[in-house]
Amino acid sequence: MTIDANLLLQAAQHVAGGQQYPKGALYLVATPIGNLADITLRAVQALTLADVIACEDTRVTGSFLRHLGIDKRLVPLHQHNEVGGAHALIALMQAGQRVAYVSDAGTPAVSDPGAHLVQAAQAAGLTVVPLPGASSVTTAMSVAGDTVAQGFRFLGFLPAKGAARQAQLREVLGQSCSVVLFEAPHRIDALARDLVEVLPHGRLTLCRELTKQFEEIATLPVADFPAWLTAEAHRQRGEFVIVVHAQPAEVDETLLTPAQATLLQTLVQHIPVKQAAGLLADVTGRPRKALYEQALTYRQSDDTD
Repeated sequence: MTIDANLLLQAAQHVAGGQQYPKGALYLVATPIGNLADITLRAVQALTLADVIACEDTRVTGSFLRHLGIDKRLVPLHQHNEVGGAHALIALMQAGQRVAYVSDAGTPAVSDPGAHLVQAAQAAGLTVVPLPGASSVTTAMSVAGDTVAQGFRFLGFLPAKGAARQAQLREVLGQSCSVVLFEAPHRIDALARDLVEVLPHGRLTLCRELTKQFEEIATLPVADFPAWLTAEAHRQRGEFVIVVHAQPAEVDETLLTPAQATLLQTLVQHIPVKQAAGLLADVTGRPRKALYEQALTYRQSDDTD
């Protein structure tokens, strides 16, 4: 994709030039997650005014800036050097320079580097200016159509090992909020199998290669996820954002076997309600929220006896 960089810079100056861009500040600049046209004019203006642009990968950001017609000093700041590298950037800001930070794609510090730099800048009493823009999380949530969800929880990438991944899924799924996950193509098969095991009656929205040329979005039952992946060879390529739809758990004692109900009643007599529900959730795989509410019922019943 090519754009007229001069016209873009003129438009950014016209629309965003009159805003305040204080010196000695950190600017967190959201960048497109795939489609260059999603850059904001305010982001272009901030990048133009920056004295230094810190970035996750200088090669990625260098190419991105060339499309915009912006030539700036780039400083690498990624997950391996962020803690130490933040000190040099703080010194630049204390000397009055504007420092912009961009990750490879999307909003910095959201499953990307940036949080340590923000914390260091705040600790130094410096101004931190967030510039909103592209985010794969909110983009996926907007197209999910999850009408029963009460908010959402963002988990990003789950643990690589299967046991740890399943444990985290059991912790958060089957609740009243949507859950947003990221996954790489080489692990998408394993995630599909785990979701079928943990939430076989659930529903999800799959977003592959969001905003890019071969973007693909599908909403389907969790049970159909593995078959959807194998239906087309290209579907196992590219980056995934997955919204697991909310599945509010009904508080229904009949969902517990008599032995499980007896165990839960016994547990709440000796340990806190939350801990009792968590222990039984680990054993049975039932949603913690439903077990917590049932355990609370048992505790309240004991208190009135």
